[in-house]
Amino acid sequence: MIAMSTAKHVQDEASHRPPPKESGGRERRARRSVVSFTRRSGKLDPRLGRAWNEYAGSYLLSLHPDTDALGVDPGVVVDRAFLERVFGRKAPLTVEIGSGQGENIVAAAAGHPDRDYLALEVYEPGLAHTMLLAGKHGLPNLRLARTNAPEFVAAASPGLLDEVWTFFPDPWPKMRHHKRRLVQPALAADLAKAMAPGGLWRIATDIDDYALHVHEVLDRDPAWRNVGGRRVSLPTGHVGKGTADRAAGMPHAEFVESERFEGRVLTNFERKGLAAGRTIHDLAYRSVARP
Repeated sequence: MIAMSTAKHVQDEASHRPPPKESGGRERRARRSVVSFTRRSGKLDPRLGRAWNEYAGSYLLSLHPDTDALGVDPGVVVDRAFLERVFGRKAPLTVEIGSGQGENIVAAAAGHPDRDYLALEVYEPGLAHTMLLAGKHGLPNLRLARTNAPEFVAAASPGLLDEVWTFFPDPWPKMRHHKRRLVQPALAADLAKAMAPGGLWRIATDIDDYALHVHEVLDRDPAWRNVGGRRVSLPTGHVGKGTADRAAGMPHAEFVESERFEGRVLTNFERKGLAAGRTIHDLAYRSVARP
């Protein structure tokens, strides 16, 4: 079970109430960029509501006094001292951006007690389900934050993160919505600053066009080095919803990707992608130390 001293501190930082239902209104705190998610209802079913009430005090961090805000309050300093207060120790940190139902990060935290894990997610049902899974194990090395990940990354002190996961982010398939995709030059730049030297960013997607998008953002970024060893062929032009069939007739080029990350749980979401005949793209990039 979680050590009492650590749990008490997290309770002090956590929101003890289930988050309010979303009204569709704008955030009170101005966002620094186009967001990669849409606001959805925060209503929890009875099972998830019970999990939230039971475990939020142990696992959920509060990064803003306004429980409906998804940013990081300017008064919150996300640095090494912050992490040591939160986890009660100093250990390597893995952050999952968009933790979904929590299968991956809970399995990793249970299997690697020597590391700390932080799940960043905006949707309350996913956070509640992650709490439910984590509570069954009494994991002392896992915390959750309901936050817009790019704002958290921008607030993180240099060298704070050791590894980052972004598994199956929203593909935003319409061409006019590609700007909303999570992986963007701004996030890549902020992550490169927040990563420890040699830190690893693991990305997975079952959308060919998103894989191409990742390559365009990160392969040309001097702050990141593609560490894959597997060659794949991708169309060199973008397609959108309703035009995906055009990709086969486009010019193709070889790109370097990685073998499947063994530490990633095979979720129902990934199984559905495989059943639909989609290719799973694993990409891994290591941060390059600046001179």
